[in-house]
Amino acid sequence: MASNSTSTVHALARNPDQAAASPKRRRLSWRTQLPPPSDLDGSYSPAPDPHTALLQGHDHEGAGRSKHLAEDDNIIETSKTASKQMEKMITPYLVQHIPKQYNPLGGGLLARDAPTNGNTKYCYRHRPDLLCRRQADEPTMEQLQHELGRESQEDQQNIANVWSLFSAAPSKHRNLMLQGILAQCCFPQLSFISSSVRSLIKIDFVAALPAELGFKILSYLDPTSLCKAAQVNRRWRHLADDDVVWHKMCEQHIDRKCTKCGWGLPLLDQRRLRTEKRRIQLRASGQGLNDLSPGLPGENVLASIAGTKRPAPEPPMSPENAKRPCDQELRDQQASYFDQPKKRPWKDVYKDRFKVGTNWKYGRFSTKILKGHTNGVMCLQFDDRILMTGSYDATVKIWDLQTGHVIRTLSGHSQGIRCLQYDDEKLITGSLDNTIKIWNWRDGKCIKTLHAHQRGVIGLHMADKLLASGSSDNTIMVHDFNTFQRFSLRGHGDWVNCVKIDLPSRTLLSASDDCTVKLWDLDTHLCLKTFEGHVGQVQQVLPLPAEFEIDEDDFTAQASNDMSDTASLSSDRPVIHRAASPDAAPLPLFPDDPDRPQPPSYMLTGSLDGTIRLWHIPTGRCVHRFFGHVEGIWSLAADTLRLVSGAEDKTIKIWDPRTGKHERTLTGHTGPVNCVGLSDSRLISGSEDGTVRVHCFWSEGEKEKEIDEAAATSAS
Repeated sequence: MASNSTSTVHALARNPDQAAASPKRRRLSWRTQLPPPSDLDGSYSPAPDPHTALLQGHDHEGAGRSKHLAEDDNIIETSKTASKQMEKMITPYLVQHIPKQYNPLGGGLLARDAPTNGNTKYCYRHRPDLLCRRQADEPTMEQLQHELGRESQEDQQNIANVWSLFSAAPSKHRNLMLQGILAQCCFPQLSFISSSVRSLIKIDFVAALPAELGFKILSYLDPTSLCKAAQVNRRWRHLADDDVVWHKMCEQHIDRKCTKCGWGLPLLDQRRLRTEKRRIQLRASGQGLNDLSPGLPGENVLASIAGTKRPAPEPPMSPENAKRPCDQELRDQQASYFDQPKKRPWKDVYKDRFKVGTNWKYGRFSTKILKGHTNGVMCLQFDDRILMTGSYDATVKIWDLQTGHVIRTLSGHSQGIRCLQYDDEKLITGSLDNTIKIWNWRDGKCIKTLHAHQRGVIGLHMADKLLASGSSDNTIMVHDFNTFQRFSLRGHGDWVNCVKIDLPSRTLLSASDDCTVKLWDLDTHLCLKTFEGHVGQVQQVLPLPAEFEIDEDDFTAQASNDMSDTASLSSDRPVIHRAASPDAAPLPLFPDDPDRPQPPSYMLTGSLDGTIRLWHIPTGRCVHRFFGHVEGIWSLAADTLRLVSGAEDKTIKIWDPRTGKHERTLTGHTGPVNCVGLSDSRLISGSEDGTVRVHCFWSEGEKEKEIDEAAATSAS
């Protein structure tokens, strides 16, 4: 296009008629403003000699005044003539380039009629067919209009001609024009250009890119930067507050420590995370943004999904329209995800979890004391709404966590209750009266009583249809309710205080007063491994989730740098023997069945020697020892973010299981802490003093809102 326009200008310059009518002349100064005689009418006459006018005396005033008026008229007429000639010169250039620049949007020339050599070298700001053009700056345009209005009509026309030429010029011609203008600018003008260009060259890349690419970019930001990005403008806020970005943020931080920032948040409802993951994936990939609402502008493309009303039902289809194309079926399948009722935004979920995580970090919580048992509280379990506690007074109490009142008291055992576990339908209790009872806790009736041990039942654990119990008769009994059979595991030399079943690997961990922990095979009924190291009776064993991973170098750094009285020291780990390292391949536990799932990689144990140990199960090695309690440890509770321990010293300690760092110590009980329970927002402890202390790290109103939403999600 540049060559075509250049040839047109040269053709005008070589016109013989114009050349004859415009002989060569010196360019007039900007002060004279007079055209040559050939361009004016015949009435033109040269200006009189000023010396002659002075010799004529006073008589020259009238004649001189009339001559000056005639000169002014001639100048005005000359300016009009020059403007017309200028218009004739620039009109062909504008006619050539303007139609190729301002094509109609959504219509006009058909694809077959469109010019094949259209100018496509403009940047995105100067392409009218793009939606990402920069919005006009109102203050700048107002100032420009004000300054232009102060000029004369002729000057306004000349300035408008310059603007028109530059606006219609192709990119190559624009560069030439700008180079020539810059070459003529003085320093103050160059300074003005520099200050003006500094703000103009800033590009809003989020507005210029498709929504799915904006999601991808914003998902790499940390929460603080993401909140700042939402304050840029409306478009940024639509994208930065979208569920696509914050769902990934929740997956990265909730119930795990982020590998980038080291921050972890409490667990949220797993059911909602599962059901909405598919919908989020559709949003992130751009499906639904373009297919479901193709006619919406870029700024409102997200608003089409934010509605809560379902579309009106369509009329029955005619037989000839009964078959729909596959893409229509796919679109209907995608629409089913977007037509669901609007749930709580993931940003709000993250915000609430962030509040809870901050409360855990800085120790901000409320405490509620529950009193009702007449003897020491030995075991407990709770969920979002209810709490169950077992006591030496041979009763189980069911509490309403919202009100703190007792809902029901279950009586039936003749001696103290040492362990319990419940689900949605039943409650299982183990007592020192040598029995295990199965209850319907909703109506308080005892369904069945199991007589499996010769002495008191100290610990139990149920997984699916398997129930394991440990007793003071030094044995472990496993009840299989699928086959209605049971078998015993023998090997401990003293009381079995705690048992834990790992259902995927069909193994069992047991802790005993003989200071050992054993790993059992439930298929062969054999002991696979024995863990030795504690010098006191082992009261608790707690396998950690499969996703729990640690860096042992963190323990070493913590042990060498922390000199406080509650410092956790790394255990002596062998360096010479490669087999002792967790990175080395341990001996297989099931050599005859290599496809069988392996037990958890790590477990925690608590003992009356006052220490907590972290073990690497495949190698049987103690990875870390937690020191801080001055007396024996009775209970442990842990998740992927923190570890809680209760001890004989009447205190509760909170630890970071990945680094071994002691975070906080809670006091308040007047007796040994026999049992502790942990959730995302609560820590509950039971003591020998007969009380239960509920430490809530979230306000009751916010927790109630979360519970109601979880219930609504489960119902849907």
